[in-house]
Amino acid sequence: MSARYGRGLLHLAAALDQPGVLDAGAYVALARLAERGGLDFVTLDDSFARPGPDALGVLCRVTPATRRIGLVPTVTTTHTDPFRVQAAVATLDWVSGGRAGWRIDVSASEEEARLFGRRPAAPAETLWQEAGEYADAAAKLWDSWEDGAEIRDAATGRFLDRDRLHRVDVTGTAFSVRGPSTVPRPPQGHPVRVVDATDGHARTVAARHADVALVRAAAPAQAAAVRDELRERARSSGRHPDSLRVLVSLLVDLGDGEFAAEPGHGGGGPRPTARGPLYRGGPVDLAELMAGWHADGVTDGFHLVPVDPHRDLERLVNGTVAVLRHRGLFRTFYPGSTLREHLGLARPANQYAVTGRTP
Repeated sequence: MSARYGRGLLHLAAALDQPGVLDAGAYVALARLAERGGLDFVTLDDSFARPGPDALGVLCRVTPATRRIGLVPTVTTTHTDPFRVQAAVATLDWVSGGRAGWRIDVSASEEEARLFGRRPAAPAETLWQEAGEYADAAAKLWDSWEDGAEIRDAATGRFLDRDRLHRVDVTGTAFSVRGPSTVPRPPQGHPVRVVDATDGHARTVAARHADVALVRAAAPAQAAAVRDELRERARSSGRHPDSLRVLVSLLVDLGDGEFAAEPGHGGGGPRPTARGPLYRGGPVDLAELMAGWHADGVTDGFHLVPVDPHRDLERLVNGTVAVLRHRGLFRTFYPGSTLREHLGLARPANQYAVTGRTP
């Protein structure tokens, strides 16, 4: 929970994006560095037209090389099958011991549509409506197995309690899917869902389905306005607003930042660029900015995208995080083993479970 609604510790995440890098070891090294800094999670972007390895596959490789940090690949909903997507994300949650997330995104690219030989790219509003339907279908499929559905009773030859498996039939705008899932309910119940809510069309999905919303904002007032809007939309959707974490997403350039060519860039805060708001300054100045925005209650934390992945992430961990810890604004150890525990989020109840059932 952030300062405006009761001060708490900052939540921090970082991107592992390394365009053109195919070596899994490079991603492992960055994830380990981020874990050493105690960051909540790392993200890895992906799209159909982008050359490079599959984000979900890369983070499956990162999983055994890390122990606590959350792993959040981008998996688009456009042109994909929701049954396969939810099963893949659930599998990542199982193999990571409850550290998986899913960054939900859409594709408005005509080029990507042609790759699939499918319909032309739909308007953003339609794509995000479809994404919300995917998120709802995924939740139903994750819940199609109740906890304890696997009984593995060798004496009776019963592997499953069929009463704890549930039929799921979901029809969306562009898909029809039937369950139960082929993967048991994930350790977190629902892997953490992340949505970039900067664009207005994505905010409905973020408010209804996301556990974490990212907001690319160059000014505190802008971040605060979007955060307040998301919390109010979440409330209107029947959710408690505190079940949604809102993180400001910034590009960060910490190389020689103390001597930035543009005077006041570090002290003056992020500046808009074509790729999103860019912070250029030193690690200590970045800590000052983060502490100030958090104290003003405009964000629950930050998602940082390094301009130079190795250099900037190292300076972030060794400099910025160290300052925030010294000020008591960021934790010194992980509070649990799952990503939901890092974020202070409860494990969702199963929507199909019957309480009081005798095994």
